[in-house]
Amino acid sequence: MSGTTQAIRIELGRVLATPGGMERITPTERNIALNRHRNGDWGDVSAEDWQSNDWAFMRNGRLFSVYHAIDGTKFWIITEADRSATTILLPEEY
Repeated sequence: MSGTTQAIRIELGRVLATPGGMERITPTERNIALNRHRNGDWGDVSAEDWQSNDWAFMRNGRLFSVYHAIDGTKFWIITEADRSATTILLPEEY
């Protein structure tokens, strides 16, 4: 993926997880992914989505990251535009 050209540190707000996010993703995997997301590593998104996140970061937009657990489970992390909340969820829970 492309990367950001400057240091990013995102305010996550209240961190939430859906039932699937709690059941299928271990606490360690959630924490690792949250740290990546907080630091502007958007995970397994397309180059276009990576650029969209970089743009959204600079303009206080909604941020969206994609990660995979060790067992292959895909999960998302979404930080709201106002930075009030960040949610860990499975795609099917959206």
